[in-house]
Amino acid sequence: MASGGLLKRLGERFTKTADQVHADQLREHSRSRGTTEIATLADRQMATVSGKVRSVSLRPQSTVPALIVDLDDGSQVLVLVWLGRRKIRGIEPGAYLQATGRVCYRDGRPTVFNPAYELLPRRSG
Repeated sequence: MASGGLLKRLGERFTKTADQVHADQLREHSRSRGTTEIATLADRQMATVSGKVRSVSLRPQSTVPALIVDLDDGSQVLVLVWLGRRKIRGIEPGAYLQATGRVCYRDGRPTVFNPAYELLPRRSG
């Protein structure tokens, strides 16, 4: 039976798309850091997540600028919002970071305002 499991895993590896393989790698990176999977976050939960920055944008929120970051851990994307910031050095697409804060859902998307964060070393591959 052990060889059947090996064959199944090999078959899955060869039939997955590049996006699925990348998502699996991001999930594994998140698990290895002991952080919470974004897809499991509940409203008003305090959480620490880690992942890869997918996009960074600046949006005016009334009279206060807001830096908006989409963080992907392979399970889902979390929106990080820093109010009053236009840029944070090192936070750019492709960067890896860990963020901690209280989750709220805005327009059905998990969001954390003004999270504490740590930039992580870039991953090879």
